[in-house]
Amino acid sequence: MTVGREQPRSVFSFYGDDLTGSTDALESLAANGVSAVLFLRPPEPEDLCQFAGCRAIGIAGESRSRSPEWMRRELPRIFHRLREIGAPVVQYKVCSTFDSSPETGSIGCAIDIGRDVFANESVSVVPAAPLLGRYVVFGNLFAGAGDGVYRIDRHPSMSLHPITPMDEGDLLVHLARQTASQVTGVNLLQLRSNEFAWPSNSGAVVFDGLEPADMAQSAQRICGRRAAPQTFVVGSSGFTYGLMDYWRAQGCLPAGNAAEAQAFRSQGRLLVLAGSCSPATERQIRHALRCGFYGVKLDPADFDAGGAVEQLRSGRSVILYSALGHADRVEIADRPALAFAMGRLLREVILASGVNRVVVAGGDTASYATRELGISALTFTATLVRGAPLCRAYGWPGELEMVLKGGQIGPENFFEQVLTYGEEA
Repeated sequence: MTVGREQPRSVFSFYGDDLTGSTDALESLAANGVSAVLFLRPPEPEDLCQFAGCRAIGIAGESRSRSPEWMRRELPRIFHRLREIGAPVVQYKVCSTFDSSPETGSIGCAIDIGRDVFANESVSVVPAAPLLGRYVVFGNLFAGAGDGVYRIDRHPSMSLHPITPMDEGDLLVHLARQTASQVTGVNLLQLRSNEFAWPSNSGAVVFDGLEPADMAQSAQRICGRRAAPQTFVVGSSGFTYGLMDYWRAQGCLPAGNAAEAQAFRSQGRLLVLAGSCSPATERQIRHALRCGFYGVKLDPADFDAGGAVEQLRSGRSVILYSALGHADRVEIADRPALAFAMGRLLREVILASGVNRVVVAGGDTASYATRELGISALTFTATLVRGAPLCRAYGWPGELEMVLKGGQIGPENFFEQVLTYGEEA
C-alpha cells in the first residue's frame, strides 16, 4: 500500500479509554496485517510522518477513570483530531467488561460527544470480545473468570471493581444510566437474520456477540449503513477483530497474519509495576514471588523502591506492587495522583537499573504511570496472551519494551512468560 510522505492515509483510527485497552487494539490490528502505531498524545503531522507506513492510528487515553466533566472538556479536542486524520472508521475503544458509571468513565457521555463531533445519527456499541471470553447475549454481558463464565454483575472481580463495580448485567439498562440518548439493542436472532433492519429512532445501538462470526456480522451491518464520511463506533477489541475479518472477506486486507517484530535481546530480568488488586493479578504476583522474583510492597505514604535497583542490577527480576488482592487494598482518595507517583518511581528504577523489559498491570495504573516515562508512541512486537502484547516504546533514551496489561488478563505464570519471551533467540 503506497503512502504519501506528508501524512499516512489511514483506514482506521481509535481512541482507547485506557492504555491497556489501547495496546489490546494495537495487537488486534497488527495481528491482522494492518500496520499500526499508538500515540500517547494526539499526534501532530510530524508525528504521523515518522510512522508514515502505518495504516491505523491510535491515541491512548485515560477517560475510563475520568468524570463526565473531564470528558466534555478533553474528548472533543481529541475526537476532532481523529476527524482530521480522516479514517473512515473511528473507534472509541472500551474494555469488554464495559465497567463504567455515570460518574466515572461514562461510556454514554463518550457516545454523546462522538455523535456530535462525527455527525452520526446513531452510534453502534459493540462490547463483546469472544476471543477474550466476553460475550453479550440478549443485551446481557458475560465474562469468563477461571473455569467459569459469569454475568458481569456476578463476576468475582468486576462486580467488586474498586472504582466502577458492575452492578447491572443488562447493558441497555447500564448504558441508559449514562446518556440521554435512546438506547436499543440488536440481539443475536436479529443480527443473524437475513431480514436485518436497523433500529429506528435510536441514539445508541448495542450489538450482541457470542462467536467471532457475530463480530464480523456486526461490522458488516455497521459498515453497510454508513451515511456520514466517518463512522464512529464504541466497542471492544472484539469489534476491531470483527472489522478486520469483514474487511478481509471483502478483499480489503491481505490473507494471513502479520509477522511479529524482532524483540530486543533478553536480559534475563523483568521489572513489574502492579497497581491492580484483581484476583488474577494477585495470583500472578504470588506465583512470580514463589519463582524467585524480588517483591516490594509500595507504601502509598512513602514510596521507596526498597532495593529494587540493586536487585535488578544483580540480574534478578522485581515486582513493585500496591496490593495483593482486594482484601489487601488501601483506600486512596486521589488514585490518579498515586498512579502518577508510581510512574515516577518506575522511571527512576528503569533509568537506574537499565532494565529494558517492563510490565505495568492494571488499566488505570498503566494509563497514568506510563505517561510519567515520557515515551511518545508504541508499536506491536509480539503476542504473549490475547489482550496484553509486547510493545516497543519510542521516545525513550534507549531500548524499552513494555507489556501493559489489564488486571484480569493473563495466566498465573504470565510474568514468567514475559521474562522468558525471546530467550531462545
